[in-house]
Amino acid sequence: MNLTPADSALLVIDVQEKFLSAIPGIAADQPVGRNCRILVEGARAVGAQVLASEQYPKGLGPTMPHLVEALGAQPRPAKVHFSCCGDPAIAAAIESAHRTWWILCGVEAHVCVLATAADLLARGRQVVVVGDAVASRRDDCKVMALQAARDLGALVLPAETVLFRWLRVAQGDAFKKISALVR
Repeated sequence: MNLTPADSALLVIDVQEKFLSAIPGIAADQPVGRNCRILVEGARAVGAQVLASEQYPKGLGPTMPHLVEALGAQPRPAKVHFSCCGDPAIAAAIESAHRTWWILCGVEAHVCVLATAADLLARGRQVVVVGDAVASRRDDCKVMALQAARDLGALVLPAETVLFRWLRVAQGDAFKKISALVR
């Protein structure tokens, strides 16, 4: 589990406004929404690459405002494929990133997140699905998706494990920033 900022990227998958009514946990003040934002801000603090996607934004709306704020000018390419690897623009960004480790958060755990994890693993990448930063409309679907991701070879870890693994030591500006984020 050699997660280093230089060899990993965070992929924020489809955390969009129209999902909020069916998945209230993605709101800014709820666990999944909060953890997605913490991961984005933590990745920025340590210098890990961040990518984001939006599933059919004409129908599902834009990324949630609290994540747009955290992502800043980061592009959020639209896709219609469930897997981020199925979309040519996102697949090209993944390839050009030259990262071994892909940290996944977002929705829905059993559709786009799992499909992306499976495709990344098939391409020889290492995958971490952040269990407390993914959601599905139904809890049983999330549970099955996390188990399927494990069965395929992905790690399923909490957001804090990823953040502190990136840091390695309890010192420096990035540590102070991340410590404040997780309080």
